[in-house]
Amino acid sequence: MKISGSYILPLAPERAYQILQDPAILAQAIPGCESLDKIGTDEYRMKMKVLLAALSGAFEGKVRITDQSPPSSFRLIVEGTGRIGFLKGEGLLTFTAADADSAASTIVSYEGDAQVGGTLAAVGQRLIDGTAKMMIKKFFDKLGSLAN
Repeated sequence: MKISGSYILPLAPERAYQILQDPAILAQAIPGCESLDKIGTDEYRMKMKVLLAALSGAFEGKVRITDQSPPSSFRLIVEGTGRIGFLKGEGLLTFTAADADSAASTIVSYEGDAQVGGTLAAVGQRLIDGTAKMMIKKFFDKLGSLAN
């Protein structure tokens, strides 16, 4: 499934780039995230709970940050497995000043692919698409509130 979109954060591009790589802030902003622990350079172990319709389950996986080009872009790779299935995703995040006259806000654009399998995928693609969009919105809304 393809995912893409953008969100405006009330921060300068350099600061937006920094907070999107801060594991303490990410752990608070990722919906369902229970922990995000560093296990290597730009690599983290993640535990989270996912709720999708009548399904819920715990997932364990990894988050990696690659292809870094501060403060303009980086790639995020997420892999997780749990009792109800698996999820894999990869996306490119880009950061641009929202207004040429002011560097007080940043447009964070994301584009990537996500795959789900197992019982989680059997729920139906339309439900998964809607849930993914809702989780991304919750993530950026929370990130915006934590950034201030």
